[in-house]
This record gives sequence, structure tokens and C-alpha cells, in this order.
Amino acid sequence: MSDKSVNEWSYRTDRGLLKQIGNFVKHHRLVQNRSQADVSKAASLSRSTLSLLERGEKINLASLIQVLRVLDLLYIMDAFRVEEEISPIEYAKLQKKKRQRARKTGNNDEVNEDLGW
Repeated sequence: MSDKSVNEWSYRTDRGLLKQIGNFVKHHRLVQNRSQADVSKAASLSRSTLSLLERGEKINLASLIQVLRVLDLLYIMDAFRVEEEISPIEYAKLQKKKRQRARKTGNNDEVNEDLGW
């Protein structure tokens, strides 16, 4: 995501963001040629709840997820994926702890140990 894109979203009001989400849902519903009644029934919601969502009104987050699932739009959840990152300092510490060479053990009995093969 570009810095410009992030800035565009950060300057929008909550109401503006809700309207954008509603427009997104409505657009994809219409592209799929599905009625509000059809989508709301498949999502186990009332048609009025779906209408509220599409108008940018406040609804339950679980309701949004149900609608996204029905419209096969859960791919947008990738934006919320959290990936573990290691800091450069931690990486350097891990590299320092890596073995640099092999050592002979003082006990040769380990070499002759019966492995049961």
C-alpha cells in the first residue's frame, strides 16, 4: 500500500469510511447480480441490516463478515494479516549465536553407540 493511499484513508471521517465500505459491498453485490433479499437471507441477516450497511450506517462487525463471506469477498481480510518481523538487532544476535565450526567431543563412545538399526 502506498503512502498516498494511507494518507487518503487517514483524512476520511468515520462516516466517510463507513460509506466507502457500504459502496464496496453494494458494488460487488450488483456485479454478482444478487438482490439485497438474496444476500441477506444467505448471510442470515435482515434485509434492512444489509441496507444499512450499503448506506454506510453502523452495523455489527460480525454482520459485515457474514456479508463478505456470502459475496466471496473475504480476500480483503488479507489487509489485516499480521506477520512476525524480527528486528535487525535480534537478527544480529541470532547470527552471532550460530555455530561457526564443528567440535570434537571428548567422548568417542558416542560414535560407536548402537543405534538399533
